Amino acid sequence: MSDRTYTVVMVVDPAFGERLASLPLGAPVWIVNTPTNKLVAQRLWSERPEVNHLTGITTFNISEGASREEILLDELDAIDLHHGSYSADPPYTRIEVLGAPFSDKIRLALAEYGFQHFSRTTDGFVAMRQVPIA
Repeated sequence: MSDRTYTVVMVVDPAFGERLASLPLGAPVWIVNTPTNKLVAQRLWSERPEVNHLTGITTFNISEGASREEILLDELDAIDLHHGSYSADPPYTRIEVLGAPFSDKIRLALAEYGFQHFSRTTDGFVAMRQVPIA
């Protein structure tokens, strides 16, 4: 593994709320856009005006009735577009998912982006990869 780690945090918990404020500053966070999460995100946007899409909070909409697994899988392309080789130098090499359990379907989808190392956490899982070669 490379010693250059760029982490993207993805939150698929619709009731994550105030826990958003405790996530590390400087790591980009993608969080499902629900009333509970949006309220906290808006407050943090005004408290942290210096952050941008590479260091701040992005909310994203979901399809009604989508499972947490489906929510995660639906956003992988967008995350890769915004934090991958074409948008960031270095590109992200670690994704921390909060609010969704690890599954074979997720493992296969993340493998398409080069993720090969996975570990479960209390709230979800972490996936890691080498720095992609452009």
